[in-house]
Amino acid sequence: MQLVDLEPGPIPRVEGGGQGDPRPTRPQEQRTQARGREGSRLERAAQLEGARGGEHEDNVSRLRSSSLEIREKGSEILREQLDAAQKELKLKDKECERLSQIRDQLEQELEELTASLFEEAHRMVREANVKQATAEKQLKEAQGKSDVLQAEVSALKTMVLTSTPSSPNRRAHPQLLSPGTRSRGASPHHGGGHARNKSASGALPLAPGGHSDLPSDLQPVREDKEMDSILYAEFLTWKNRPSLDRSSAFLVRIYREDIGPCLSFTRSELSQSVQSAVENNSLTIEPVAMSALPMVRANAIECGGPKKCALSGISRSCKHQIKLGDEESYYYISPSSRARITAVCNFFTYIRYIQQGLVRHDAEQMFWEVTRLRREMTVAKLGFYLTDQE
Repeated sequence: MQLVDLEPGPIPRVEGGGQGDPRPTRPQEQRTQARGREGSRLERAAQLEGARGGEHEDNVSRLRSSSLEIREKGSEILREQLDAAQKELKLKDKECERLSQIRDQLEQELEELTASLFEEAHRMVREANVKQATAEKQLKEAQGKSDVLQAEVSALKTMVLTSTPSSPNRRAHPQLLSPGTRSRGASPHHGGGHARNKSASGALPLAPGGHSDLPSDLQPVREDKEMDSILYAEFLTWKNRPSLDRSSAFLVRIYREDIGPCLSFTRSELSQSVQSAVENNSLTIEPVAMSALPMVRANAIECGGPKKCALSGISRSCKHQIKLGDEESYYYISPSSRARITAVCNFFTYIRYIQQGLVRHDAEQMFWEVTRLRREMTVAKLGFYLTDQE
């Protein structure tokens, strides 16, 4: 804004008319006064305007200075905040690095722990498998021993190898034989007890050294044998999968040719019960004098008696009795009936041994033993049997 210099200059003198009066005329004075007032007014206005301009400039300068101060203070605050944020970021970086180290350490420890746990689990599994295999092996051995013992006990019961003072088994106790009898060998005649696995074909006594006491012209020639290929093939088929079921041609033939005829007595119903007991290994043969259990006696026709066989109905001296399973009744049997039952029991005992894996012979040896047991059943069916020396 420009200021106009309105300072009054010298007031000009106005020459008036009349008598040379130097004083101005009234209009002139009025104009002069007006000009003076106007100049004063303009001067005051200019001063006022100058004052106002100065004040405006002061306000602008103050505003500028305050803006600079605000900017400086804002910059300083921002710098402080930036420094604090940087420090906080550094602390967080350190914390993150520390946590990352802890995480890595925990992951490493977890991997080591997992590996050790897996190793321990595998070790425990191996030990458990070894223990299980050992226990199973011991169990199989124990079961095998138990089966052997049970079979032996059953065989001993079936063959009645024990003796009593009233009815001694002289074959089981050779010390009871007289010296002459021991040297000659026992001659067959009726008596108590029987020898295990003694074939009826050995009824002819042999002198010491294996020679017969018969004259040379009556001595039998040496026995020879020849295998039947059909029977051997049937036995091999059964041996591959041994079972006591009548599903194989081997057992079907033996039941038809040997077991059935051997256990076929006059009393057919009791004969069937005896055969079932022999098959189930639940038949007991005891000497009459050994009976210590309470006996429920039926009539004499059913159970026989000391002088009558319950199976054949023949009047014979009965020194043995049989018990079928859990029945309380005993049945008197003659020596011939006992020999027939014993021969069948011997056969079942041997094939049970084969089924349980207790026989270590080869197939041919097993076949000939089975054939020998079949011959015993056939001989017993024909009425031949061995008795002990009284």
